[in-house]
Amino acid sequence: MTSDLRIVDPHVHLWDLSRARYGWLQDDPLPNNPAGDMTAIAHRNYLLDDYLADTAGWRVDKIVHVEAGQPIGQQLGETDWLQAMADRNGYPHGIVAGADLLDPDLDALLEAHAARANVRGVRQIVCWHADPLKTYTDRDLLADPQWVAGFARLAQHGLSFDLQLYPSQMATAAVIAARHPDIPMIINHAGLPTDRDAEGLALWRQGLRLLAANPHVSIKISGLGITDRAWTIESLRPIVLECIDAFGTKRAMFASDFPVESVHGGFGDFYAAFDAITADFSAEERDRLFAANAEGIYRL
Repeated sequence: MTSDLRIVDPHVHLWDLSRARYGWLQDDPLPNNPAGDMTAIAHRNYLLDDYLADTAGWRVDKIVHVEAGQPIGQQLGETDWLQAMADRNGYPHGIVAGADLLDPDLDALLEAHAARANVRGVRQIVCWHADPLKTYTDRDLLADPQWVAGFARLAQHGLSFDLQLYPSQMATAAVIAARHPDIPMIINHAGLPTDRDAEGLALWRQGLRLLAANPHVSIKISGLGITDRAWTIESLRPIVLECIDAFGTKRAMFASDFPVESVHGGFGDFYAAFDAITADFSAEERDRLFAANAEGIYRL
């Protein structure tokens, strides 16, 4: 990929370990992480300058920060830290804040998040899997009516929802999306096709299309190393193209998931793969996938 291809990266994480505690990066020993072994990025800060160093030589015009795992009571603090950074430096241009939709003080939290200029939405990871080494939660939150009621409250605050889930949950998520067309939903990490046998991939493909049937649902093609640790361009190609086929070139976008995804490859490695896979697309389609869709979906 040429360095002058415009990039808007809609999935970046930053953290300052002197400001807040991130158990998934600081516990000793590190807890199991379904995204991979985080040893390489643990116990050290990852700040804006680190991201800019990782992306040197690439034209990254704008970024969206996605919450990095703060617990209830600390999520607004992360947002305020990021908003102050944005006020100083312009980065991040958008913020997807953390929120537990079962938080008893959810309305106050959402109101406070929405009052920050760069906040566009919230995320709560809801990945549930029967395999204890793959699950992020102890139960499927999407099946909890109280959680769904919390999700519904996003609409009154004008917030989108970043949805990180597994394929087995997609049918349920599609029903929730259909019932709430006023809440933009952005699938994270290509829907995490973690079960790579024929049955698992078929379930993933079917789930993508159920979600894509809702016009307010879009997808981030990112985190591909999470489910393909020994990836090559050719192994990523069918996953990338399946996402684009399901959502079209107007509702799909490439993202880095840095620095988490750095444990599986360099920023340039992944973006060179995205470039190679879309080499036959039109210039307009590529601009949408690499930049314009992220700008529109996150209102940058």
